[in-house]
Amino acid sequence: MKTFKSILIAMTVILGAFTLQAQDLSKMNRFIDDLMGKMTLREKIGQLNLPVTGDIITGSTVSGDVVGKIREGQVGGLFNMKGVQSIRALQEVAVKQSRLGIPLIFGMDVIHGYETVFPIPLALSMSWDMDAIRNSARIASIEATADGICWTFSPMVDICREPRWGRMSEGNGEDPFLGSAICRAMIEGYQGTDLTDKATMMACVKHFALYGAPEAGRDYNTVDMSHVRMFNEYFPPYKAGVEAGAGSYMTSFNVIDYIPATGNHWLLTEVLRDRWGFDGFVVTDYTAISEMINHGMGDLQTVSALALKAGTDMDMVADGFLGTLEQSLSEGKVTLADIDKACRRILEAKYKLGLFDDPYRYLDAKRAKKEVYTDEHRAAARKLATETFVLLQNKDNVLPLKRTGKIALVGPLANTRANMPGTWSVAAASDRYSTLVEAMRRAVGDKAEVMYAKGCNVCYDAELEKNSTMFGREMRDERPVDVMRDEAVRIAKQCDVIVAAMGEPSEMSGESSSRSDLTILDAQKDLLTALKATGKPIVLLNFSGRATVMDWEVENIPTILNVWFGGSEAADAICDVVFGDVSPSGKLTVTMPRSVGQVPIYYNHLNTGRPNPQWFTKFTTNYLDVPNDPLFPFGYGLSYTTFEYSPMTLSSNTMTANGNIQASVTVTNTGSCEGTEVVQLYIRDMVGSIARPVQELKGFERINLKPGESRQVTFNINADLLKFYNKDLQFVCEPGDFEVMVGTDSRNVQRQTFTLK
Repeated sequence: MKTFKSILIAMTVILGAFTLQAQDLSKMNRFIDDLMGKMTLREKIGQLNLPVTGDIITGSTVSGDVVGKIREGQVGGLFNMKGVQSIRALQEVAVKQSRLGIPLIFGMDVIHGYETVFPIPLALSMSWDMDAIRNSARIASIEATADGICWTFSPMVDICREPRWGRMSEGNGEDPFLGSAICRAMIEGYQGTDLTDKATMMACVKHFALYGAPEAGRDYNTVDMSHVRMFNEYFPPYKAGVEAGAGSYMTSFNVIDYIPATGNHWLLTEVLRDRWGFDGFVVTDYTAISEMINHGMGDLQTVSALALKAGTDMDMVADGFLGTLEQSLSEGKVTLADIDKACRRILEAKYKLGLFDDPYRYLDAKRAKKEVYTDEHRAAARKLATETFVLLQNKDNVLPLKRTGKIALVGPLANTRANMPGTWSVAAASDRYSTLVEAMRRAVGDKAEVMYAKGCNVCYDAELEKNSTMFGREMRDERPVDVMRDEAVRIAKQCDVIVAAMGEPSEMSGESSSRSDLTILDAQKDLLTALKATGKPIVLLNFSGRATVMDWEVENIPTILNVWFGGSEAADAICDVVFGDVSPSGKLTVTMPRSVGQVPIYYNHLNTGRPNPQWFTKFTTNYLDVPNDPLFPFGYGLSYTTFEYSPMTLSSNTMTANGNIQASVTVTNTGSCEGTEVVQLYIRDMVGSIARPVQELKGFERINLKPGESRQVTFNINADLLKFYNKDLQFVCEPGDFEVMVGTDSRNVQRQTFTLK
């Protein structure tokens, strides 16, 4: 009886919540019906228009006469403005000077933090820490909303196996399971449980879809793949965004099935809305509508109508909707219902954000002074940055360094503050951030001496460096090459150890920053060669926004720590790890190739009929000049301590579709310092109706262990983890044999099998 009563109470609570939600929905619909009944056609189309203004540049076009258009009700929102006062001024134009006073929505590329900048998204994924990633989005939301922003163009969830593509830096790596988990965490952090909360903002999942797989790794280039690959390998993180309740989606620049994403009805309506149930709005990327002209889809009027009917609701910068939809309506190329549907979705977003109740809810100047770049936020960013660094090699245990003697700090990235946050840090206040030189001298205090020399430029080619250090990241030194190098070598000879801060400047990755060569740049490699000749131990801090080729460095440099771009607190976080205050715990979420010729290379590939050997064997799938396997596999990362895995156990060797089994392993810290390990679960479907990958990530757990401490990690395996999309795009779980793998990375695993009956 007591159990029945508990169930009844629980059902009453659930039904009550559902009724309240239904009442809110009904209230919103009545409000928007009433408002749209008062709107002219021009005002409805105006809600679909998203021009750009302000000082932040993220594209090649700037909108004109924005204020005049706002007065005429021809603007739905604005993006890339910074500061409460500037935003308030334009919101007042919309509310007080336009006919209906419809408030604007204000967006920004808050990609990995606001003024407190967290590591770039690729680096965030290396932490495998969902709680910390969720918290980074929450802090970004607190700061951005305190400064007037209520909509972020994040998270970017494009799966990327193509490191030549610069925007690998902006995503979560190559794996759909991990990418989906990060997508959910980011949306939860941004949106919370109540979008009308002044500290939350609307997320925008991007870029829908497949943007991370461009031919030749060249940004904006053609993407072409089967639907089976889309659904199994590239779509899962986008779908996870719908399930997490993301308020908006952004279209990608590329084609899908030879039709640009922005005008692709199958993608935006049949998949996103009809199949997955998305009920928010879709915005284009920067000028994506007008760019369909170059794809050969027609003139501006034609492509604008194509985009609207496909399911695109808001036009970013292209002025296609504002300039052509009235004519298309009069010519029968679009319907009023098409326009009304898009307009309603924009108005619903503003309603959900509470802008109709209070258009100025995000414009409290007092919040910005108290809640942006706080000590608490900086501490969280610093701690998370330490979790993202991946120790690739540590011969002779050069790391951690002792705070004694003399340390030579050299390299083009050792004394730059603007490059520390990384690409897509558009709201950064870089003058407040530390350089590595400053942080390292603080870290050693009077216990050691840090001697600095730049040693070289980013590269010999001045034009290449100019194109790679845009937006205030310039750092070219005009001194002769030999003068700079000799200075670094002279200092190195006086010191006990060399720390080389090298790699890419921050804008060498990101949008429109594709590379054909993934090796270290020429001037830096020559400097490393000269430093190696001194005979001193070298620690290479590799800054990058992508997987890089480091075959020479692995052979010649004893210690390599990939530090990516760690955000506003990067310099101090690097010192925390370099001097052993924190043991590195990052694990690769991208496969590191031996050669650019191996690209695309990824762990969850299909097998061939002639499987790959470790080295060349005639008439099998391989290269003549390098092995098939990568330099460093997915999931790889060392620590200052060591971990030992017990033999894996399975609770059963058979499972039914309605049942589950557990895979367990005990991990012990066998070293002398505290450390964090990411225990990883992979599964292989041995026989299927279609070819299946050689392994797929299906679980992971971060555990922190003190020296000598052990912990059992158990993964629950059920049918949901075994499902995939078959050739008919049905999401199925097929009976048969499965291989379970547990280990420290995708290559170093234990294996057992079970049968699904």
